[in-house]
Amino acid sequence: MKNVRILIIGGGPAGLAAAISAYDKGERDILILEREDKLGGILNQCIHNGFGLHTFKEELTGPEYAQRFIDQVNERQIKYLLNTTVIRVEENLEVKALNEEEGLLNIKAEAIILSCGCRERPRGGVNIAGSRGSGIYSAGTAQKLVNIDGLMPGKEVVILGSGDIGLIMARRMTFEGAKVKAVVELLPYSSGLNRNIVQCLNDFDIPLMFSHTVVDIKGEDRVTSVVIAEVDDHLNPKMETAQEIKCDTLLLSVGLLPENELAKGAGVSLSRITRGAYVDDNLMTSVPGIFECGNVLHVHDLVDFVSLEAKEAGEKAVEYINESEHIKIDRIEIKAEDGVRYVVPEFILKNNDASEMTLKMRVGNVYRKTKIVVEADGEVIHSKPKQIVTPGEMETIPLKSDEVLKLRNAKEIKVYLRSV
Repeated sequence: MKNVRILIIGGGPAGLAAAISAYDKGERDILILEREDKLGGILNQCIHNGFGLHTFKEELTGPEYAQRFIDQVNERQIKYLLNTTVIRVEENLEVKALNEEEGLLNIKAEAIILSCGCRERPRGGVNIAGSRGSGIYSAGTAQKLVNIDGLMPGKEVVILGSGDIGLIMARRMTFEGAKVKAVVELLPYSSGLNRNIVQCLNDFDIPLMFSHTVVDIKGEDRVTSVVIAEVDDHLNPKMETAQEIKCDTLLLSVGLLPENELAKGAGVSLSRITRGAYVDDNLMTSVPGIFECGNVLHVHDLVDFVSLEAKEAGEKAVEYINESEHIKIDRIEIKAEDGVRYVVPEFILKNNDASEMTLKMRVGNVYRKTKIVVEADGEVIHSKPKQIVTPGEMETIPLKSDEVLKLRNAKEIKVYLRSV
């Protein structure tokens, strides 16, 4: 059994930021486990720019952003193991992992930070009828083929789903000479950032078809066309509107799912909305000593926000293991209501300090001329007016110390939308 004070599972942007933060907080016994052959996670295949504007005040590509953090990890001589797959996390903070050099690893930690990222929902998760010919890829797989392997998935493309990866790949495929026929979105709004709609679709005259979906895939050995149709208010296809689009490739950008199998195996309580863990404002899960941050907790818009959240997780993990006694602290649930789909953290600790805090949330639809309200025991303690809120943009609610103190003393906390 190998012992370590802080074990970080996942060497992407969240894991790297958490490790650096824990080190700068004074902890030296830190180990990162990464299943790929290099640190950096998904950023290594995100060669487009737009990263780092918040963190470094300059525009970087994904690999450049990752390298900034990798350099900091190396400067601090933080230990990490590559090509190492974690197969189980126990509730008592014992971890089993595998790699070629050392075989089976048994690691006992005092605190674990889960920063495993997320994965794409596959074709099987959206139940599209039709043949199973080649040419059907998730958008992230296509991104890896083009950016890492130098291979083109196809020449005539339809993209299902307007998530950010799908929008970015519409532009990328266009750059490489493919013809993107359409981006088809089931919902009446996009789940991606508005800036990506403008820069990746509008700038290249790529049509975005809301309230449509793919109802059939044609072709035997290879996709030859897809059939799309408009959907009604209940998201059921209206087959009288069906139209066939010739293509050889279908890219799926139909949602991201947090990689929470390890958390589930450790007995961590998971949210049915985010699919991430329920956490308190220390980012600790329902299992004492296990923390979550980044896209494994909830899917973020920007990697800068991932790094900021992970920084906090690293600091809180150090504070946790340095406590003389791990006292069970009472916590109050934050209830998401009236248009608010979820809030992170889901719980506020009663007996914690009153330092400033930021709540993160998403709404369930597009709302105009509204305000985000935070209420404690019936008293409105914070109100943030918004011209528009959309599901594709994560909203942040910065709370001042006096507002946090009211939350910690409350018996009931609500976050909701109200019309202006």
